[in-house]
Amino acid sequence: MSDNDIIILNSILEQDKDQRGGSLSDTEYFEVFAFEQVLKNYELSYEEILRGSIDGGDDGGVDGLFVFINDDLLDEDSDLASVKKNPVFKVFLIQAKTSKSFSEVAVERVVAAVTNLLDLTKDMNALRNLYNSDLINKVQDFRDAYVKLAYLHPVLKFNFTYVTKGDTTKIHPKVREQAKILEQVIEESFRGASAETVFMGARELLDAARVEKSYTLQLQFLENYLSKGADNYIVLTSLRDYYKFVTDDNGNLRRHIFESNVRDYQGNVEVNKDIQKTLEVRDNLDFWWLNNGITILASKASVAGKMITLDDVLIVNGLQTTTIIYNYFKDEGAEEGKDEDRSILVRIIVTDDSEARDRIIKATNFQTAVPVASLKATDRIQRDIEDYFLHKGWFYDRRKNYYKNIGKPINRIISIPSLAQAVMAIILKEPDNARARPSSLIKSDTEYSRVFNDSIDLNIYLFCARVMKRIEFFMRTEFQNRASQDSNNLKFHIAMTLMVKLVGKRNYTSQNIQSVSFDTITGQLITDCVAETISLAKKYATQRGWTIERLAKNRDFVNYLLDEIDIPVES
Repeated sequence: MSDNDIIILNSILEQDKDQRGGSLSDTEYFEVFAFEQVLKNYELSYEEILRGSIDGGDDGGVDGLFVFINDDLLDEDSDLASVKKNPVFKVFLIQAKTSKSFSEVAVERVVAAVTNLLDLTKDMNALRNLYNSDLINKVQDFRDAYVKLAYLHPVLKFNFTYVTKGDTTKIHPKVREQAKILEQVIEESFRGASAETVFMGARELLDAARVEKSYTLQLQFLENYLSKGADNYIVLTSLRDYYKFVTDDNGNLRRHIFESNVRDYQGNVEVNKDIQKTLEVRDNLDFWWLNNGITILASKASVAGKMITLDDVLIVNGLQTTTIIYNYFKDEGAEEGKDEDRSILVRIIVTDDSEARDRIIKATNFQTAVPVASLKATDRIQRDIEDYFLHKGWFYDRRKNYYKNIGKPINRIISIPSLAQAVMAIILKEPDNARARPSSLIKSDTEYSRVFNDSIDLNIYLFCARVMKRIEFFMRTEFQNRASQDSNNLKFHIAMTLMVKLVGKRNYTSQNIQSVSFDTITGQLITDCVAETISLAKKYATQRGWTIERLAKNRDFVNYLLDEIDIPVES
């Protein structure tokens, strides 16, 4: 490998960090960059990437741990009840170091950690003296999900990716031998599991970083093409051509073009079984006669011959059908020419009006039962929050990864779920709820309307977002070596403690928050809030024999905390 690879990689990292890195250190940003390249096909947001990071020491050599079930990221509150037979677990263990070589000792540490952590006979609490709570909690989430879904006969795939700035052609044989031992340990821990090790050096990182998401795509269509209106189209395309349209050069589904689809893939539900059966049964009925088809939004379209070129492609309805077609061709190893005589109907709507696009997304997804909260990104209040944040130099990720993809800084992007957590903790004084339900907090209409409603001023939403980002930054930079694990579990409680002290009363309201200036939140004040919250948490945990993680999700502790927070003079 030429030294030029490292020079170019360092230049990219430096430029990217200046543009996107925000408050992250060079080492932290390298980890984020590495995680992003390793998991590029999964379209994770910055918040999801940072959530998978293992902070502090005692990490067992694991810098990042990400678990996917049927390609959906596993959270501690993921809905496992909807998972169908033979789910595929993919577990990514990532080690990311800025060194210019690959170390045998580094892999040995992972081998030792995996030997302990994947042994289901070992009590995870007994391992807390060996590993930090971030690692323990993430492994516990995986173990709980795997055991709970064992009756469905899950498929288990492990991937250990070791990332440095080194040269993968010069990896010492002892390092590769340790990697084989790691794979063997994993495969012996779970019958039928597969494990692989991937080494990524400077050259591999560069190659991955250069792979850009394409939103300009071409779709081949058949003779029976119909134009409707000046700039809207209905086309019939062969199943194979549609498969090529939604598949990248590596044979992966282009997940980024589904960001506006309000449903996740629903697995082996009845409607999907019917679609699958329609594909598998060959008779005189064309596929598009029996399927509602696909709806695509684009900002521009042009036709040449029997090829339509689309800019800013988003598939807003048809995720289930598309996934089944993708799996059909990919899993069956369909030979070239297969199914060229069967077609699918595609509706193409060309508009760059964001409000119109939201209306189309909402309308096309009312064809089957969808909870109203699932359409939250299209609500007027969500657009209002996005516009207000943008005016103030902040970026509300109403459309997942939109601001990440255009290079906005990590520390100024906040997602819908994260803003909901901030509001729940700060305004509604329910940090236990915010901590316990990172991904499902506003899935019900009732919870959603409590968090997002016109009675809350837009500037308060921004205030809550800024408070949480300020606390997260302070804990990351000031508390790395002291109480970092406790503070991560208690960050929403710390935010509530902070507001009690700022307002000077325990039963404060959103109107009280409006009178608070963000500039009054000093480093010393946060330090005091962190120390007091952790002290009270440890006292409460000791009395009950609980872990800090369990306590953080408990309502009784919140009531205790509100009673015990020290306020010099309560107004």
